[in-house]
Amino acid sequence: MIGKVIGAFVGDRLAKQTGGINGATGAALGVVATTLVRRLSLPAMLAIGAGGYLAKKLADKQSADNSSRSDGSQPPPTSTAPKTA
Repeated sequence: MIGKVIGAFVGDRLAKQTGGINGATGAALGVVATTLVRRLSLPAMLAIGAGGYLAKKLADKQSADNSSRSDGSQPPPTSTAPKTA
């Protein structure tokens, strides 16, 4: 029981720092997370953690690529010499 209370508290705190999730949803996710952690094996937890890490790295990389070319065009040419006709 105390694990669920702690999980709800931590989930609520994380929800306040994360956009798009309110306090009640964060608390519910905290309770669900503590239940899953108790039932999953160590290799499964490691695989989920590694998958989450890789997904975040991929999302960050795509975000950086999209922000450098906001209009979807090609990057500017590197040469500053005038173009000849």
